[in-house]
Amino acid sequence: MTAGVRLIIMGRQGAGKGTQCQRISRHFVVPHISTGEILRAAVREGTEIGKMAKQVIEAGRLVGDEIMIEIIRERLEQDDARTRGYILDGFPRTVAQAVALDGIAAERPIHVVLDLDVPRDLVIQRISSRRACRDCGTNYVATGQKRDPWTCDSCGGDVVIRDDDTPESISQRLDLYESQTAPLLEFYGRDSRLVVIDGSKGPDEVFASLTAAIDFARKSD
Repeated sequence: MTAGVRLIIMGRQGAGKGTQCQRISRHFVVPHISTGEILRAAVREGTEIGKMAKQVIEAGRLVGDEIMIEIIRERLEQDDARTRGYILDGFPRTVAQAVALDGIAAERPIHVVLDLDVPRDLVIQRISSRRACRDCGTNYVATGQKRDPWTCDSCGGDVVIRDDDTPESISQRLDLYESQTAPLLEFYGRDSRLVVIDGSKGPDEVFASLTAAIDFARKSD
């Protein structure tokens, strides 16, 4: 069995993180820990920290560093993460979270931080081409071929542009991501843990670059 790994993956929305995280997870046999998913799971399961998060969410506020750090701490203490490692996706988002993570992972430090870098204009192009069924949520990609009306192959519902995938909404999300991420890239770049990967290439080339960076970081550990 391939040895496990402990890593953080970063990248703009539309950079292909989801696809690559799945492949890395299978290749190294480690859990892909998505912040959004474990937050929803904590709320659904009614854990103590999940109840706190639910109160914040229901009040219409953003979940703060303290709650997110505790949710991550709980997840990284589970057997699969302790024995095999993990891929952190969506955490940390702030330098305070990154500092806390270094404390949590002090006994088994992060091997590498990967930044999947895709130019902003290409990301906007990728996201703008996404479509979804209004009824069942099945995802599609517009290829430039006109389909009017465009109906879902699964349920026959209308296939439309998602409300949050307009150029204006995409630009706002990218602006927010870039303002949040710049301090993190600087933080991880100081001690050479950060590796920038060209995410504009084909999925197989990107995966090869990611696994090469991970293997090198593990050997240097």
